[in-house]
Amino acid sequence: MRNRINITPVILLFSVFVMLISCQKQKAEWNGTIEEVNGVTFVKNPKEPMYGEDVCSLEEELSIGEKEGRVEYMFSQIIDVGVDDEENIYICDFKEAHIKVFKKSGEYLRTIGKRGQGPGEIQRPQNIYITPKNEILINDRGARFLHYFTLSGEYLRSMRQTKLLSFIRPKVDSQNNIVARTIVEDTDRIWSFILGKFDSELNKIFTVFSSKYELSPQTRNYFLEDCFWGVTKDDNIIWGYSDKYEFEVLNRTGRVVRKIIKDYIPVEITKEEKQKYIRDTYGETGIPADIKVSWDKYHNAFRFMNTDDIGKIFAQTYEKATDGSSYYYDVFDSEGKYIAKIPLKARPQVLKKNKLYTIEEDEGGFQIVKRYKVTWKY
Repeated sequence: MRNRINITPVILLFSVFVMLISCQKQKAEWNGTIEEVNGVTFVKNPKEPMYGEDVCSLEEELSIGEKEGRVEYMFSQIIDVGVDDEENIYICDFKEAHIKVFKKSGEYLRTIGKRGQGPGEIQRPQNIYITPKNEILINDRGARFLHYFTLSGEYLRSMRQTKLLSFIRPKVDSQNNIVARTIVEDTDRIWSFILGKFDSELNKIFTVFSSKYELSPQTRNYFLEDCFWGVTKDDNIIWGYSDKYEFEVLNRTGRVVRKIIKDYIPVEITKEEKQKYIRDTYGETGIPADIKVSWDKYHNAFRFMNTDDIGKIFAQTYEKATDGSSYYYDVFDSEGKYIAKIPLKARPQVLKKNKLYTIEEDEGGFQIVKRYKVTWKY
C-alpha cells in the first residue's frame, strides 16, 4: 500500500514563508500629487512620508581615525570627505592641509598635498570633490584656488578665482562644469551670494539663485537661510534655499524641470538654543552692549541637504529624534516623493552605492570618519 503524503504542513510552512518575506517590505501609501504646469513637473508632498521609520536601517561598517597610535590614521581637523567609484575614501584635513586616502577596507594608501604656496601645495582647504573625470578637486578657499589632482595623487593644475571672492562647496558635472556658491561685494555693506554654474575656466554659464545681504557689525542673526545643492549623474542640479521647503531640479541648460514641495510644521527656536548661540559666540559675559541680536520665531524649513548618487534627497530637519542627539532627515526618491523620515546622528558627507559616510566626534571631541551600510526595505 502506498504511503499517503499529508501536504497541509507543507502548505502552512510555505504560507508562513511568504508572510515573512512580505513583512520585510513595507506597503507604499503616498498621499501627494504630481502635475505638470508649463513643462515643469510639480511634486507636492504631504507632512507624512510614504513609509515608516523602520523602512531604512543603518549598519556601521567602518571607522577610520586613531587618537593615539599610527600616524597615518591620525587627524588634526577633518573638514570634508570624498569617495571614488572604487569606494576608496579621501579625508581632507584642514589643519594639516592635505588629504589622506584609504582603501574600502580602511587600509591607509597615501597622503596627497602639503601646506605651502607652490604648485601642488595647499593653504586652507575647505572642500574636496571626486569628479566624474576621476580627478580630486580641492577647494583651497583661503587662498582662492581650485586645485586638481589625479586619484593617485599627481598634481594636475590650479585655477585662480580672480573674479570671485570665494567658491563654496563646489561640485563638478560630467563636462567639468562647476556648480558652486560665490560671493560678490556690491558695496561696503551689501554682498551678493550667488549659486551658479561655471565652466572649467570659471566663467559663469548661468545663475541658479542669488540673494543680497547687508552685513552689519552691530547686528547678528544666527539662523539665516542657507542654500544647498547637488549634481546628479545626468548633470541635473538639485538645489534648495532653506527659507521654504522646496527643491528645484534644473537640467544642463539651467531650465527648471521639476519642483519638489513638502508640507511641514515649522519648529520654534527655543530659549535654550538662543542661549547656546550666545554662549558659544560671546562666552559667559553675554552679548556686548553695542551688538543687536535678531531672532526669528521659527527655524528655517530645513537645516541641510545632500543628494546621493541616484538622485535621492536627504534633508535635515530641526526636529530631534527621541534619543535627543539625532535629527530627523526627510528622504525623497529620485522622482521627488517623500518616502522616509529617518534619524541620523551626523550629517551625511557622501551618499554613494547605498553607503553613508559621516564625520563624527567622540565625547572628547576626537574626530573619526565612519561608513554605514544603508538597507532600504521597500
